[in-house]
Amino acid sequence: MNVTQQIIFAPFLAMMILTFVVWLYMYSRRIPFITGSRLRPDQLTPLEFARLSPPAVSNPSDNLKNLFEIPTLFYALIVYLFVTHRVDGAYLIAAWVFVGFRALHSVVHCTVNIVVLRFWLYAVSTASLWFMVGRAAIGAVW
Repeated sequence: MNVTQQIIFAPFLAMMILTFVVWLYMYSRRIPFITGSRLRPDQLTPLEFARLSPPAVSNPSDNLKNLFEIPTLFYALIVYLFVTHRVDGAYLIAAWVFVGFRALHSVVHCTVNIVVLRFWLYAVSTASLWFMVGRAAIGAVW
């Protein structure tokens, strides 16, 4: 598949949009909880707030934190692929698999939080990223 190099920024930007959507969702859950619970300032420390928050409030926050872990490798790799002119159809498909399964992971984590399902969604997304990393590493050496 012949692709233009810039097309790799579509999944890159989609990942950023996912992060923004989870950020908005987190605050849509967090602010009503804080105001409705009439929490005192001493209850708003990170540790105490985490202890008091129900899963419907803490899960979106945890998911947002997740979006600043493995996805940082994704962002760096996308820039590397673009700069080195190595974007091709395989990388593009793997990038969309990563983003799609990260989006599904976020939906599950922020809502029903079925841990086994969440794990497999995470595993597929991360496997696609490791495929990309491995392929880029092999290509950089050869």
